Amino acid sequence: MNRVVTTEKIPIKLWLNDIEDGAMNQAVNIAHLPFAFKHVAIMPDAHQGYGMPIGGVLATKGVIVPNAVGVDIGCGMCAVKTSLVNISKEHLKTIMGGIRKVVPVGFAHHDKDQDEKLMPKDEIESDNSKIVCREYRNALRQIGTLGGGNHFIEIQRGNDGFIWVMIHSGSRNLGKQVADYYNKLAVKRNGEWHSVVPKEHELAFLPIQSYEAESYKKEMDYCVEFALANRKLMVENIKCCITDVIRNVEFYDIINIAHNYAKYEHHFGTNVIIHRKGATSAKKGELGIIPGSQGTKSYIVRGLGNTESFMSCSHGAGRKMGRKQAQRELSLEDEIKKMNNIGVIHGLRNVADLDEAAGAYKDIDIVMANQKDLVEILIELIPLAVIKG
Repeated sequence: MNRVVTTEKIPIKLWLNDIEDGAMNQAVNIAHLPFAFKHVAIMPDAHQGYGMPIGGVLATKGVIVPNAVGVDIGCGMCAVKTSLVNISKEHLKTIMGGIRKVVPVGFAHHDKDQDEKLMPKDEIESDNSKIVCREYRNALRQIGTLGGGNHFIEIQRGNDGFIWVMIHSGSRNLGKQVADYYNKLAVKRNGEWHSVVPKEHELAFLPIQSYEAESYKKEMDYCVEFALANRKLMVENIKCCITDVIRNVEFYDIINIAHNYAKYEHHFGTNVIIHRKGATSAKKGELGIIPGSQGTKSYIVRGLGNTESFMSCSHGAGRKMGRKQAQRELSLEDEIKKMNNIGVIHGLRNVADLDEAAGAYKDIDIVMANQKDLVEILIELIPLAVIKG
């Protein structure tokens, strides 16, 4: 931990020194929530989000806060180790071309419904899963798709000597529809209740005993499972792309970790609802994934179970520039040169792509150093080829 702010209603514990003003103001806002428990934990990749900083961990008693989860419910990481110890650039290019054919990116979906057996097995009912039910048919074409923004597929070389596949993706439009519906409902209810939480803080809540909170939790949990199913289908399709080019490749078990969700947990002797928004669980011994930018290392880590962070760690490097700022201020030529110099097959082509350039992100080495009390590094992964959403 780097420092503790003790001037607010509850302490704010920070694992970074360079937090932007907007994110710090949001951290102060959540520290003053009447239902916030013990302290607020801010991870080393923190930056401003909607209502709550991305990279924030909030424990609450008696309520759930949709905006403390975010719009991409269940967004997270998968990593798969292969039996390959080497891969040529020619093979990489062919494999990445194959992946682009079978994994839709950006706003694109599959042209036809995917196998319904791939969908989460959780029971959904129209009375308290109304958004999932409404969006279910659309989700059948969204499963197995990457999405846009900072989502990516990478083929990487590990310092364990093996080639890895890593995916960052979430619950697609299904999660956004659930998040938007329940946040709007929470805003409406908070207005009716004359909530003491200022509307402009964008932290509307639902009492956990209410029917609305029960429905949100059920639909949120479904979205978390859908996001995992989405990543799993991409993994299977990517495996096929690899074995179409290189025979007799074996694949190890998937490592999966989510970073946008709320969950019942027990901390400091109390049952609470932990909201992790752009933060991942790091219980003692738990495997996790912390990606860098497309031009830097990513990491397979093991949690240390630090209670002060509510057993959490960062979900990545974290942005140091907004998307528009990166497009205005970064040099396309310089960013392409960086990628070419380290030999990464990438998709940087024009100014619009600079929002996801390596220069838009914090230094992952500093981020990892700031959380050495939260996780231990098991494997370092260097990017070889990248597909961005």
